[in-house]
Amino acid sequence: MTEKSCVKCGVVQPLENFYKAKGTKDGYRGDCKACFAARSKTWYKANKDHVIHRVKEWREQNPEKYAEYMARYNATGKRKPADRAGHLKRRFGLTPEQYEEMLRDQHGRCAICGRVPEDGKTFHIDHDHESGVVRGLLCQPCNHALGLFQESATVLDRARSYLDPADDAEAAELTRLAKQRARDLVTAR
Repeated sequence: MTEKSCVKCGVVQPLENFYKAKGTKDGYRGDCKACFAARSKTWYKANKDHVIHRVKEWREQNPEKYAEYMARYNATGKRKPADRAGHLKRRFGLTPEQYEEMLRDQHGRCAICGRVPEDGKTFHIDHDHESGVVRGLLCQPCNHALGLFQESATVLDRARSYLDPADDAEAAELTRLAKQRARDLVTAR
């Protein structure tokens, strides 16, 4: 027997379209791979929170096993481009082509410091955490720095003034002179 009828959709298909299953008469599941995938997807959508909780709990309880699994997975090099493409689409609504276009627009460099990425590394996609709008591509240190500065221009200005107090003193002197000039103009009337 090289074909089988799916118990869900009723379509007669080659055996390679069925998952193997021990303990069954013919050694294959009764439903085809497509029907199994559709049922699994529906079940996952209905039970997503439960599944995510269970996985997180297992990771916390088995950190060594999880680290070992991830090391093996990362060593295979399998599906890295597909994983990245899915991540870009789910998280930022970008295609790999759009990422590459942004990288070209930034001349292959970090939008803040101008570094080029290390071999085999990609830039972080910087985005506004409230609106989700993508701002540019950043190296890891610059991306983390923005987060540590609470993505606040005011905090960044304070940090700049802290690093270069001479600029602050010069600005204060210019402000003082401008105020004095304004007072002189008002009293001259």
